Amino acid sequence: MRVGNVKNQHPCFSGEAHLNRGRIHLPVSPACNIQCRFCKRSITKTGPELYEQRPGLSGELISPEEALDLVRRALDLCPEITVVGIAGPGDTLATHHALETFERIHQVYPELIKCLSTNGLLLERYVDELFRVGVRTLTVTVNGVDPGIVEQICSQVILQGVPYEGREGAALLIEAQKRGIRKAADLGILVKINIVLIPRINGNHITEIARTVKTLGAGIINIIPLIPQQEPSAFTVAPDCTELSYAREDAEVYLPVFRHCQHCRADAVGIPGQQDLSPRLYGYQERELTFSHG
Repeated sequence: MRVGNVKNQHPCFSGEAHLNRGRIHLPVSPACNIQCRFCKRSITKTGPELYEQRPGLSGELISPEEALDLVRRALDLCPEITVVGIAGPGDTLATHHALETFERIHQVYPELIKCLSTNGLLLERYVDELFRVGVRTLTVTVNGVDPGIVEQICSQVILQGVPYEGREGAALLIEAQKRGIRKAADLGILVKINIVLIPRINGNHITEIARTVKTLGAGIINIIPLIPQQEPSAFTVAPDCTELSYAREDAEVYLPVFRHCQHCRADAVGIPGQQDLSPRLYGYQERELTFSHG
């Protein structure tokens, strides 16, 4: 499937497809290898009063072995699904689960678009395997390309069991992201860049991020407004509509900007913006857990 055809059938890459194409996110990834100061990943209880709509959340974790049956059932519920995605709730390349899941699904559903979201720390290492198991669209979260900015956002990077903090960890992450994005683009994978807009930290840095990722081969940008969750003061204020609009304009100088993001959970099912079918698909349990970041 050519890049243009893939983009036009992917509801997270195309505004038109967003209205009538569906996706299933398979929550198979249990751990993360970086710690962002704004991030809170969890398995959440699912009563109506507890339901949150944001990335990093899932009602449960599933195994790669369970994933194939869930895709089959999801297609019965929503035939408009064109994309099987893995977006967490941990980082998708911090464990082997995402690769194993895609390998199983690609053998049975080669026509479905396979999509992965990652922080990019291990992307260069695994991108050839991702391509082999059918991944043709990829989202990498890049919140800065200056170590002085990234160290304010990311408190720790864990690589091969070794924690790196401060500017050293930030520089390690940035360079790994650059190498991974370039290699993915060279393989013909359509790369979208997610940027979490944190006004007090990277609000004036969007242009530089966009310029950099374009040179690496990225094809589209999605700017996500910060959802305040954590304690540090810089992460308690979400950007307003004006700040978000200016950030999108800055990015659009270099790359198209996707403007329809629904901040989907790691277990989202169906057409974005319509009824989420995940409660009908997953057997949620009444529990709340947190994630390992190493």
